[in-house]
Amino acid sequence: MNRISVWILLTLLFTGSACGPDQATQLLEIAQFEERQSNRVHAKELYEDIVNRYPDSPAAQTARARLTKLAEP
Repeated sequence: MNRISVWILLTLLFTGSACGPDQATQLLEIAQFEERQSNRVHAKELYEDIVNRYPDSPAAQTARARLTKLAEP
């Protein structure tokens, strides 16, 4: 994981450790960032985490769509 990713993750862990829809949105933003950085493995893990922890959230809908897209060859 590159330094920027580490700093973003650490910042979010220390400032936004509350549960709820905001957490789902934050995880989605991190997953999208990881995907833009060509870190598909980590992005996929984060998308799966969103779907498992916040299945009814709007972020989960987006995460499901991205997981489907990432599964394509």
